[in-house]
Amino acid sequence: MAVLGDRFHRSIHDIRKSQFKSKFFEEYKEMAGNSGIGVISDRDAQPLIIGSKFGTFAIVVTGIVENTTELAKELLDLGETFSEMSGGRINSVELIAKLITRGETLIDGIQGVYDRIEGSASILLLKEDGIYAARDRLGRTPLVVGEKDGEYAVATENCSFLNLGFHVVKYLEPGEIINISPSGLQSRLAGRDRNQICSFLWIYTGYPASSYEGINVEVVRERSGGFLARNDNVEADLVAGVPDSGVGHAIGYSIESGLPFRRPLVKYTPGYGRSYTPPSQEIRDLVATMKLIPVRDVIAGNRIVLCEDSIVRGTQLKNFTVAKLWESGAKEIHVRPACPPLMFHCKFALSTRSIDELVARRAINALEGRHAEDITEYLDDTSEKYQKMVDWIAREINVTTLKYQKIRDMIEAIGLPREKLCLHCWIGEGAACCA
Repeated sequence: MAVLGDRFHRSIHDIRKSQFKSKFFEEYKEMAGNSGIGVISDRDAQPLIIGSKFGTFAIVVTGIVENTTELAKELLDLGETFSEMSGGRINSVELIAKLITRGETLIDGIQGVYDRIEGSASILLLKEDGIYAARDRLGRTPLVVGEKDGEYAVATENCSFLNLGFHVVKYLEPGEIINISPSGLQSRLAGRDRNQICSFLWIYTGYPASSYEGINVEVVRERSGGFLARNDNVEADLVAGVPDSGVGHAIGYSIESGLPFRRPLVKYTPGYGRSYTPPSQEIRDLVATMKLIPVRDVIAGNRIVLCEDSIVRGTQLKNFTVAKLWESGAKEIHVRPACPPLMFHCKFALSTRSIDELVARRAINALEGRHAEDITEYLDDTSEKYQKMVDWIAREINVTTLKYQKIRDMIEAIGLPREKLCLHCWIGEGAACCA
């Protein structure tokens, strides 16, 4: 967090083992001021406080910059220096701050960031004249403004306003920049028509109570589960969701199919972390081992439809979810992911960082007997090669059957036009924009 009063106050904590509130609960009382910014970052230490020709400012960023090394080298060649060398690498938030200061004005500098970076960035910047909020130029991450009694807040999740009495007054458009000051909210740069918001927000990473582009996450997940059921003919005794993000999909499947929704797996604590985001396999495995507890009396002897938001690497699903169901006496396990097979690494967030880690790519390489470059046929869910890939994955994760969501049904469940969604993780470059 960074707060501006008579001076800047900043505090950065590691919150991997405890919740945000417990880290800052006492500290924020000492951070005097009437404006502030904060972020939960899974990559770079932030907020940063920067002295510049525009005055001193604090900055936070959400997103990822793929060409950090190249841009940093350009700036170093121009005589810039970098101080936030965490783990021996450039802090991308400092890089973005340095790029902003290359502009003629602050707004020009923020625009210049989007001209240079490969990836995505939504920015909050705190100065004496207020808070500047800039949404990523292609809108891959959301920003929403809430208001309460003349006070404003900006967040990626509109659900953060609900218990605080704020009401939504504006969803920022892609590329839009606003300023919030004691004078109110002012637009500093109009947004763009082109929008490619991350589809994964609704399928997995978003909070159920949040809405993006005015579309609620939980409702989308229920619709998604309905499509899974409509395209299925499996005979089963119950439907379940992998907690927490698979639950909404399972509820939708249950409503559509008539199968009872039950909970054969319960989360150890609601605050346990997601198992796909930690950087090391060892930590991912530890989180996956600990966070789910099987309910044997619900599992034993039953044929289970298990709705999952997605299958990334497949290792956690196989070793720490499916294995627990088999060990507890499941008769059959039918896995139904709410999105198509992930085929490409995410270039705009930390969802997936490598093609080779994806179970679908491992399946393709195994079937082809080599590292396959052209995977066009595997992207077609009606092709023979696609089905062979799915069958390989089913064997790999040790389930009775596996059936993925079709991309057209995922798009319809979200409810936005295809061209307004980023689909890169499933269909890759070019097709993600134009297909």
